[in-house]
Amino acid sequence: MSPNTSKSNSRRSIAKGALAGLIGGLAGAGAKMIAEQLFPPRVDGQTPPPVVLAEQVAGRSLPEKERQLALQGIHFIFGALAGAVYGALVEVEPSLAAWRGAAFGITLNRLTHEAILPKLGLAAPPSRQPTQERISEWVTHATYGVATDTVRRAVRRAL
Repeated sequence: MSPNTSKSNSRRSIAKGALAGLIGGLAGAGAKMIAEQLFPPRVDGQTPPPVVLAEQVAGRSLPEKERQLALQGIHFIFGALAGAVYGALVEVEPSLAAWRGAAFGITLNRLTHEAILPKLGLAAPPSRQPTQERISEWVTHATYGVATDTVRRAVRRAL
């Protein structure tokens, strides 16, 4: 083992990585929301998956104010938790930060919007999603990943 490898291994901390990733994930969720304003995934009035989930849990249709609260709350909570997992994993395997986090964001899109959400009935399967929605989700998730990783790196250096 080279001296550099030994030193880098001794500085690894899953807890610090998770904290840095959590903070990065919050920033990434904000960046994704801004990117969605510029390139919206749903233009035909489709209900966003977080709102579908909130309405299923509530057992009723939510008024607009509650829909927005559910959308933003679930979006930021999920973004922060995904960022925390990412930050912890990067501590263990730094190559997971490929493409400055864009690979993470794209992978997250594949897992959520293209696999899990359709299986849960919270989103249409990819074959039935409009092209603009699929492209927007890819681009905005890559934006999320880059923003998450940028902030994660800065926070992690400070810890």
